[in-house]
Amino acid sequence: MHTKSLVELAQGLRTGAFSSVELTQAFLQRIDQHQDLNAFITVTPELALQQAQAADVRLADGTAELLTGIPIAQKDIFCTLGVKTSCGSKMLDNFIAPYNATVVDKLNNAGAVSLGKLNMDEFAMGSSNETSYYGAVKNPWDKTKVPGGSSGGSAAAVAARLAVCATGTDTGGSIRQPAALCGITGLKPTYGRVSRYGMIAYASSLDQGGPMTNSAEDAAIMLQAMAGFDAKDSTSVDVPVPDYCAGLNAPLTGLTIGLPKEFFGEGLDPAIAATLELAIAEYRKLGATVKDISMPNLKLAIPAYYVIAPAECSANLSRFDGVRYGYRCANPVDLTDLYTRSRGEGFGKEVKRRILMGTYALSAGYYDAYYIKAQKVRRLITQDFKNALAEVDVIMGPVTPSTAFGIGEKMANPIEMYLSDIYTIAINLAGVPALSIPVGYAADMPVGLQIIGNYFAEAQLLNIAHQYQQVTAHHQHTPHGFA
Repeated sequence: MHTKSLVELAQGLRTGAFSSVELTQAFLQRIDQHQDLNAFITVTPELALQQAQAADVRLADGTAELLTGIPIAQKDIFCTLGVKTSCGSKMLDNFIAPYNATVVDKLNNAGAVSLGKLNMDEFAMGSSNETSYYGAVKNPWDKTKVPGGSSGGSAAAVAARLAVCATGTDTGGSIRQPAALCGITGLKPTYGRVSRYGMIAYASSLDQGGPMTNSAEDAAIMLQAMAGFDAKDSTSVDVPVPDYCAGLNAPLTGLTIGLPKEFFGEGLDPAIAATLELAIAEYRKLGATVKDISMPNLKLAIPAYYVIAPAECSANLSRFDGVRYGYRCANPVDLTDLYTRSRGEGFGKEVKRRILMGTYALSAGYYDAYYIKAQKVRRLITQDFKNALAEVDVIMGPVTPSTAFGIGEKMANPIEMYLSDIYTIAINLAGVPALSIPVGYAADMPVGLQIIGNYFAEAQLLNIAHQYQQVTAHHQHTPHGFA
């Protein structure tokens, strides 16, 4: 059962080929068998089986939706009532969420079955899932390599078929980059399309939740349940949610694809470039035309991001002070000692690095020189996307400059690690949607193609991805040992 798509499993549940309880038990058994991947922080078998039993009732009485009875998993950044929500950090190792994030509520209401909470880089800060307090996640394609981050647990779990699909969050590529490195489909929606309420914040103007699945069709079904306006989230956008499945089979004749020269220059692995060329050739066969474009400010994305995101994280993480909830140091001598040691002991090295960077950028002497200037650069990058998408329908390019690298390979060099997101960060700065789909292999490791669209054009992106997946089989491949 685990090799079937979400659509196939939903059909099996509706016809009675198996029950949600049977399906859930099968996935719980797989999670237990593959604990060495370290994809889960918390597994919730009792909750999952309760939800599966409720789903079977809905399936029997005819009130089921497509997600009803489907085993999914949540990135451990979404607050889940009564379940530990750690953000991969010692700081929240003892935090039991007193409420559900809106995304969790929406998926629960659709009848999905939650298997547990997935491992991630601490507070979503990382590109390899190695900064987690709970240890590194392993890539199921090669357990000596990283799965990407920060949603590495989500990507590994879906690729290894430990869950049918999973939630992820994307601040600078944290859905798309691990999706590419693990050979799955990952969608970062338009900023504001999916509620951030109950999603523990890293950088509030950049964070966005989205689906991580094996196919674009599965992603469309999951996004349908996740998307929508939420009055509890001031950054949520009140625009109608279309039927994401309705247009999946629309032909691509007349589609114009833009290829930015800045995405295909120095630094891109030639094997990845060759794989992407084959994928773009498939799109030509499907009726699309290709146009070379230029987006000159993309080269400024990383420096701008690493001022803006740490500045916002500095503000967001100030609440973790050892006073109200979360980790508290032992036997503080006074309030200053409580603050200093609780934060010093509770946060990992990368989180502290980014807090210090952000606090520095926001300080009185440097606010104008760094933060304001970075926001001006952000505006230029956003304008680049607007200009490009005025002349082409979508933009395509790489997701990552290389395939998955070895565990421990880049941990001593933060700058090299930050460059892992060189092709994804600009999309978050602009707030446009983008997805990654698997399009082949380089050195036996998955390669992802990034498809970038205009604001709220998720349906178009899913259609473009789905059409490719109708004529190729990369999204159906399972890592050796997990079939």
